[in-house]
Amino acid sequence: MGNLFGCVKVEQSTVAIKENFGKYDRVLEPGCHFLPWCLGSQLAGHITLRLQQLDVRCETKTKDNVFVNVVASIQYRALANKASDAFYKLSNPRTQIQAYVFDVIRASVPKLNLDDAFEQKNEIARAVEEELEKAMSAYGYEIEQTLIVDIEPDEHVKRAMNEINAAARLRVAANEKAEAEKIIQIKRAEGEAEAKYLSGVGVARQRQAIVDGLRDSVLGFSVNVPGTTPKDVLDMVLITQYFDTMKEIGASSKSSAVFVPHGPGAVRDIATQIRDGLLQGSSIEGV
Repeated sequence: MGNLFGCVKVEQSTVAIKENFGKYDRVLEPGCHFLPWCLGSQLAGHITLRLQQLDVRCETKTKDNVFVNVVASIQYRALANKASDAFYKLSNPRTQIQAYVFDVIRASVPKLNLDDAFEQKNEIARAVEEELEKAMSAYGYEIEQTLIVDIEPDEHVKRAMNEINAAARLRVAANEKAEAEKIIQIKRAEGEAEAKYLSGVGVARQRQAIVDGLRDSVLGFSVNVPGTTPKDVLDMVLITQYFDTMKEIGASSKSSAVFVPHGPGAVRDIATQIRDGLLQGSSIEGV
């Protein structure tokens, strides 16, 4: 009905292109406008001023010959003061933007290795944005922002990268485990050495106490029992120790059994052997 009376409505965030007998006349702002169609005025079309987004997927390869799919997201809008250029100079702005994105990505990514491409996503996006800004400004569009959303290597490449990462982590874990076992072995050896040292100190003290006890026993027995000689006292001490040893062997079920003669005559033989050994040692020292 509005067209019948020459009235048209332009929506908000939209501009319309007015032509007069097929020639560009002016840009109509949002609102109601009078177009006398009988005088050759007509609407050629509308252009939205809203922010638009174009997702571009570009396949290329890196410097180390790995094929990747680079996904770029381009946010752009038409300029109100250049609406005529945006309407007349480009028939399909999305295709034009996509062509420039392909050109920049395929010129930038092949200069980088795969790892560098992941690290320099912002630099790639900046290069795409600068190139698009220079090219699209002449056609009445501005580039609001350019994002490199994702870089997707081939599935086999991703699997290989994961295996390399897993192998590196396993190697680190193996080194840490070996280092821990080394520390445990060192600590165990240090503990055993300390235990043996303390055991040796204890044995030395035990033997010193035995020697001191024997000396005190010999001296005390000689004083309290007149007529006894140190030899008699020593024989008695040896016999006492012999029976104590036999008692300990019989009391412990897990001790190693040592079979020695245990008759009364055997005790005398043992005492004689010990005494002879002591006397021989003293004679050798005297020589």
